[in-house]
Amino acid sequence: MEKTFNRMAGAVAHATGRPSAFGLCLGSVLIWAATGPVFHYSETWQLIINTGTTIITFLMVFLIQNTQNRDGAAIQAKLDELIRSGQAKNDFIGIEHLTEREVEEFRSLCERAKTAASTNP
Repeated sequence: MEKTFNRMAGAVAHATGRPSAFGLCLGSVLIWAATGPVFHYSETWQLIINTGTTIITFLMVFLIQNTQNRDGAAIQAKLDELIRSGQAKNDFIGIEHLTEREVEEFRSLCERAKTAASTNP
């Protein structure tokens, strides 16, 4: 389930970051605004945009946070590997696409290697 969620979160984050997604949202708001006089700026008319934007914002916060958490952890693991060894391993390329648990395993591996290196100078 975690891999499925990560793939979905990444796909949604990628799709919503495109100019066409912004254009779609802008177009929706413009259509909504243009229909105001038709519906006499009623409470229901206002409720439609308020409810829609609230739901979308609520869901997007979690998707974006998931993507940011994985990217941040992956970048940290890559930096740790560079600092620790002076030479990066190809194993770290693309780890931002792994699950949080898998990225944490990479971070733990780096931490163990750092501890081992400091105890064996």
